[in-house]
Amino acid sequence: MTQRFASFVDSDGRSSFGLVTNAGIVDLRKRGLAPDLKTLIADEMLSEAGRFSAEPIDYPTNTVRLLPVIPSPSQILCVGLNYKTHIQETGRSDSEYPSIFLRFASSQVGHASPLIRPRESTKFDYEGELAIVIGRSGRRISRDAALDHVAGYSCYNDGSVRDWQKHTSQWAPGKNFEGTGAFGPWMIPTNSLPDRNSCALVTRLNGKEVQRAMLSQMIFSIEDIIAYVSVFTTLQPGDVIVSGTPGGVGDKRDPPLYLQHGDTVSVEIDGIGRLQNSIADEK
Repeated sequence: MTQRFASFVDSDGRSSFGLVTNAGIVDLRKRGLAPDLKTLIADEMLSEAGRFSAEPIDYPTNTVRLLPVIPSPSQILCVGLNYKTHIQETGRSDSEYPSIFLRFASSQVGHASPLIRPRESTKFDYEGELAIVIGRSGRRISRDAALDHVAGYSCYNDGSVRDWQKHTSQWAPGKNFEGTGAFGPWMIPTNSLPDRNSCALVTRLNGKEVQRAMLSQMIFSIEDIIAYVSVFTTLQPGDVIVSGTPGGVGDKRDPPLYLQHGDTVSVEIDGIGRLQNSIADEK
């Protein structure tokens, strides 16, 4: 069975991480392996942790609150315009290099927590994407060695506050309102998805499909992205790369389709899982 690693808060408010099984969650912090998932990855203990998957669970899944897979990554590097369909709907032209922007850890929530539409916006949008979790540190990583530095994969909703994103040519304000992006529900190890290019990414809004693409349709592959970003920054275990969204975003529909209070949006990737969040207006 595919190993699924998640970070969570238990009913007593304690943060931990563990293996998600069909029966529930096995708490790996209680087993003394590491204080958090990022440390487990850095210590290269994912394989060893897998042996606990047959142990009795510590919590039914519905009794914990799932956190972003890596709650506090040092870096969240996001790729824009990485599918031809999204480039076409935005009216932009192809680029020789990937477009990179950054997210803050505070802008993320976990699976089943509400995404927050800020008071300052009427144009909150969805973006279903594949997330890559770095497993080994490296600088100037070659394309051939790139996957050796990946711990695993997850789902991501790069929720975008379009009106603020478009204030200038710099996207950061529209990508970093607190609680606007979702990361989860868990991470699967790289070796659990040997043929990622055959996997479909599907985003649904209130049950209706709004985005669909094969991961093979990314313009810049995982290997390309890691080789590029590791030139200007040292990648560390637990860093997250969000690999871009396909066409079908709400902002480019006619009429536009923005997220409203009470909506439900999901991002599903074959072999990984389904990330689902409701939408709530900021109080």
